[in-house]
Amino acid sequence: MKNKLKKNWKLFLIASLTLGLAPFNPPHILGKLKWILGGNAFSSENGMLAQDWFDVLLHGGPWILLFISIFLNIRKK
Repeated sequence: MKNKLKKNWKLFLIASLTLGLAPFNPPHILGKLKWILGGNAFSSENGMLAQDWFDVLLHGGPWILLFISIFLNIRKK
C-alpha cells in the first residue's frame, strides 16, 4: 500500500489539479473550506448538508492522497 502511494504521486497531482480544483473559477474546494473554517458548516440554519460533506470528500480526496504521497517520498530520503 505504501509503495503504491509513493509511486502514484503523478496521478494524485493530475487528480488534484483537475478534480480537486473543479470548477476552476473559483475552485469549489476553497469555498467549502472557507465554509468549514468559518464555523457555519455546523450551524443549524446554514449548516452543511450530507451532499456538501460528500463534495468536500470528493474534491479534497485527491489533495489528501497527494500530500500523503509527498510526505512518504520525502520521508524515504
